[in-house]
Amino acid sequence: MMNQNQPPSDGRHDDDSALADFLASLMDYTPTIPDELVEHYVAKSGFQCPDVRLIRLVAVATQKFISEVATDALQQCKARQSAAVKDKRDKQQKQDKRLILTMEDLSKALHEYGVNVKRQEYFADSPSAGIDPASREE
Repeated sequence: MMNQNQPPSDGRHDDDSALADFLASLMDYTPTIPDELVEHYVAKSGFQCPDVRLIRLVAVATQKFISEVATDALQQCKARQSAAVKDKRDKQQKQDKRLILTMEDLSKALHEYGVNVKRQEYFADSPSAGIDPASREE
């Protein structure tokens, strides 16, 4: 039976010590994304922090995000290519094992995370594209 004078053990102390241990471990960790690059983009967004642990925490979170997007894009690629193989099964018995990741696969994966990617507009269809307007009259 619990003593009513003791505060309930809700695990908050365990969470705090786990967080402190994790932050301490960031001092010895070298993330894939360099600290200088993270500092640049963090400062560009208007945030400055002298604590290296926070910079590395942002790097680890970014690395995890990129890894998840890449994994989802790979799944999109596999699904697309397996659908294409089913359509061409009669024509081609040998299946090409190479995976070709396209911008469409990446766009679908990013869309799941709320990032919309639009195709770049190209103006090379016109013969006069990229020519200075003054030189067109010649």
